[in-house]
Amino acid sequence: MLARDYWKAVTVDRSDLLDRVLALLRESDVRFCVIGGQGVNAYAEPVVSLDLDLVLAADAVERIRPLLEKEFRVESFGHSLNISSAGSDLRVQIQLDPRYQPFIPRASQRNVLGESLPVAAMEDVLLGKIWAALDPGQRASKRQKDLADISRLIEREPKLRSTVPQEILDRLLP
Repeated sequence: MLARDYWKAVTVDRSDLLDRVLALLRESDVRFCVIGGQGVNAYAEPVVSLDLDLVLAADAVERIRPLLEKEFRVESFGHSLNISSAGSDLRVQIQLDPRYQPFIPRASQRNVLGESLPVAAMEDVLLGKIWAALDPGQRASKRQKDLADISRLIEREPKLRSTVPQEILDRLLP
């Protein structure tokens, strides 16, 4: 089974949400990159996730939002737009936190879910995971997943360990 077919089966993506979101971004010439768990999966041994986290160029968000709202269900949260569609368990989250904007020009094409997508540099994916793990507003279970993702990245690239704050290293399994 191809990665793409597996992803579509796991997310029960009968509405082709992934393909439709990516097509809309590409047709609208929106610069973006993958972050979050799928960003980690691009560099480390992949694990299943129903989320696709993206950063869009700040100047494109307001331009693309009405187009997204015509096609999908769009929910606004403090620092994100969540995109979903009937017929798919996939959740696309567009990160609006301005700290992520510098990730876009440093992104490179990598295989994500059987598709060549711009993925934030490994160091940037790690930084995003550090921010998430340190966010007291996150659910405890989400922070645990972020810690696991941090572990996966530093196992893959041990030199990154020196960039991880000690308070996070203390919470990782030896």
